[in-house]
Amino acid sequence: MRIILTTAIALVAGFAGAAAWDYAGLGPDRTREALLANPEILPEAMQELQRRDMVARIEPLRDELEAPFPGAVLGNPDGEITLVEFTDYACGYCRMSLDHVNQVIADNPDLRVVIREYPILSAGSADAARMALAAAEQGRYEEFHSAMFAAENLSAENIELAARQSGVDVERAQAAIDAGLYDSQLQNNVFLAQNMGVSGTPAWVVGDQVLSGAVGTDTLNAAVAEARDS
Repeated sequence: MRIILTTAIALVAGFAGAAAWDYAGLGPDRTREALLANPEILPEAMQELQRRDMVARIEPLRDELEAPFPGAVLGNPDGEITLVEFTDYACGYCRMSLDHVNQVIADNPDLRVVIREYPILSAGSADAARMALAAAEQGRYEEFHSAMFAAENLSAENIELAARQSGVDVERAQAAIDAGLYDSQLQNNVFLAQNMGVSGTPAWVVGDQVLSGAVGTDTLNAAVAEARDS
């Protein structure tokens, strides 16, 4: 905690233009007096510190993060703003968020939503994720994505039914799955999630923000607007 506080104090001091202060701690009188006189600066500095940390996580991987698996995109595939969603078909909050995503897409014609399959909840999650990538490869991703979330559970029968309802060539898809063609993509999604600090679903990356949980339409729209303005 002392290290974090010291760093925050240094950041505050930097904002104030007092580079000559002793940043070792709360000892120096001028540092202490300034913080007591302006205590609201410290939370602001901590927020800025957290923002910079998040940018440092996102920026080196942004191109890879925002490059979708071919076809695994919702909204405008050529949109200037990209929202990345980490999702799991066994996740009730992800199911809840489907309507939120659809509304945000309707509100933002320039939005591209890159879906990253992140099947961490069950073996069925992984089976559904692989079929989703097969559907994406066949140009049927959006249809399968919706159908799979509408299914009661992730049984093999329901996964196949969702695929057939979506117009997926199931035999072709299963052959690709059996050949392990999508395993590297799922492994890469795990790598990206870990580097973003994502441990659950749904999770979102847009602009310089990482959001966790079913945050709702308003929060997603606000994050998209901030990314557009940055």
